[in-house]
Amino acid sequence: MAAQNNAPLPDGLEIAGYRIVKKIASGGFSIVYLASDEDGNAVAIKEYLPSSLALRQQGELVPAISNENLPIYRIGLKCFFEEGRALARISHPNVVSVINFFRANETVYMVMAYESGRSLQEHILRRRDKGEKPLVSERFIRRMFNQVMNGLREVHTNKLLHLDLKPANIYLRLDGTPILLDFGAARQTLKSDIPKLYPMYTPGFAAPELYQKNGNLGPWTDIYSIGASIFACMVGAPPQPSDQRKTSDKMDGHYRKLEGLYSAELIEVVRWCLKMDPLERPQSVFALQKALAVQVQPQRELTFMEKASQKWSSIFRSDKKKRVEKDHTTIQESTLN
Repeated sequence: MAAQNNAPLPDGLEIAGYRIVKKIASGGFSIVYLASDEDGNAVAIKEYLPSSLALRQQGELVPAISNENLPIYRIGLKCFFEEGRALARISHPNVVSVINFFRANETVYMVMAYESGRSLQEHILRRRDKGEKPLVSERFIRRMFNQVMNGLREVHTNKLLHLDLKPANIYLRLDGTPILLDFGAARQTLKSDIPKLYPMYTPGFAAPELYQKNGNLGPWTDIYSIGASIFACMVGAPPQPSDQRKTSDKMDGHYRKLEGLYSAELIEVVRWCLKMDPLERPQSVFALQKALAVQVQPQRELTFMEKASQKWSSIFRSDKKKRVEKDHTTIQESTLN
C-alpha cells in the first residue's frame, strides 16, 4: 500500500483521561499531539499510525487496515508498545520522558512530557537563513552533542538503538539543553532473540548498514548519525547519502571546505563517525565523547610589544640565515678551486 495522509484525531477529543488540543507533528510512522492531562498539565501524545499500513478518514477514530497489512501492523504495534515500556524506564535529562502509554482505537499511544523549545533543525535553518558564519559555533557543537551523547549512552545501556538520529529529532529546550526525541524508528533492539523489523531511515543521516537486509546494527549505527548531525550543524545540510557514497564518495571535498571554519580536531571526529565501514567508526558513545572532548586551546591574542618582538626576531633570523648561507657558499667555492 502506498503511503497516504491519515486524518488526525479531532481537537478537543477526550481519550484515556487526556484532552487533545491540536496536532503538532506527523510523519510516515506516527502522529504527535499537544494534549492536557486531568490536572491541566501539557503533554505530548504520540499515536502509532504507519501511513503505509493503515488509513484513517476524516471523522473516524479507528484506522482501516487491510488483511494483507494486518500481520505487519500488529508486529509494529507490539514493538511500539515495548519501546514505550523501555523508554518509560529511562529517566535522563537528555532523553524524552515517557510518562504513560495506553491502548485505544485499535492502536497504541505514548504520553510524553511536553517541553517548550525548538528542534536543532529549526535552529540550524534559522542561522542559515541569517547567513551566520560559522553556521553553528564549535563551542555549541561540542557542548550540546556531549549532552546528546549522555542521553544516547543511557538509551544504549537499556538495550535500545535510536536508528533515526538527526537534527529534527534533537529538541532544544529554552535553556539550550537537548532532548533525544522520536524513537519511532527504534524497531531493532540490541537483543538477538527477536525478529528484526527494519526501520525507516533518513537519507544522509542513515548509516550504510541500514540499507542492507542483514546489516550489522549496533551503537556504531547511531554514531554514524551523530556524525551526520554534527556535519549538518557545520554545513546546513545533511552529508551525502551513504548508499551514494558506495559508488562515488564526495565527502572529502566537503570536509576540505570546512577547514578554517572549524578545528582540524572536530573535522576529524566527523570523518571518524562517517566511516563507511562500521568497524572503523567509534564502537561506543563513550569513545566518541572522549574524542569530542579533545580540543585545541585557542591561542592568546598577542600584545603589541609581543608582535613587534616577534617581527624583529624574524628579521634577525632571516638576516643571520643569509649570512650563514653566504659563508657556506664561500667555503664550497674555495674547496672547488
